Amino acid sequence: MSKAQATPQLGAWCGAFGHEYTVRSCLTPEQVDGLWQKNYGITRTELNRRFLGKISADARILEVGCNIGNQLSLLDRIGYSKLYGVDVQDYALEMARSRTKSVNFTQASSFSLPYEDRYFDVVFTSGVLIHISPNDLPAALDEIHRCAKNYIWGSEYYASNVTEINYRGHGELLWKMDYAREYLARFDDLELVMEQRLPYLENENVDSMFLLRNVAQD
Repeated sequence: MSKAQATPQLGAWCGAFGHEYTVRSCLTPEQVDGLWQKNYGITRTELNRRFLGKISADARILEVGCNIGNQLSLLDRIGYSKLYGVDVQDYALEMARSRTKSVNFTQASSFSLPYEDRYFDVVFTSGVLIHISPNDLPAALDEIHRCAKNYIWGSEYYASNVTEINYRGHGELLWKMDYAREYLARFDDLELVMEQRLPYLENENVDSMFLLRNVAQD
């Protein structure tokens, strides 16, 4: 792991803390949709169709921070076949590979994606940017932007300002912010296609799902 990648957060996710998260996250696609329905009143599959409805089933799609591949499994179920996932944790990738044979999984971090520039039609994260320190976030956004030919898609915790949240008794492991605007402020070739704020039904938290398009490809 290079110096740029050796962050305290990556150390936590590659160790026992990350292992415990992976064990908790071992859900079926139906359970994932059920959890989203409980949290927001809409399933992840419904949102996937809403945000990716105009994107061809032949699109090459990468998830950065895929863990055991829950989100990729949902995309596979609605017809996307060129699916890739990267994660830093070897245990999570072992589980991912045992759960599906239709996704290309690779061990890598968001700071060093092992792909050519603009290799993917869509690059996305789901609850991953929130675990990257604001000081390190630009490096991760740069890599995601470098690999995304057409679209960047995200689903992350939302706050109008950078807000650190204690995460299961740990500091410096979770931040909320306006991640769509972080991308737009950093890259002048991106435009916002759509965004949906997702308030939780049982508390006052809000998430954001957003889709950004690279207008330089027009």
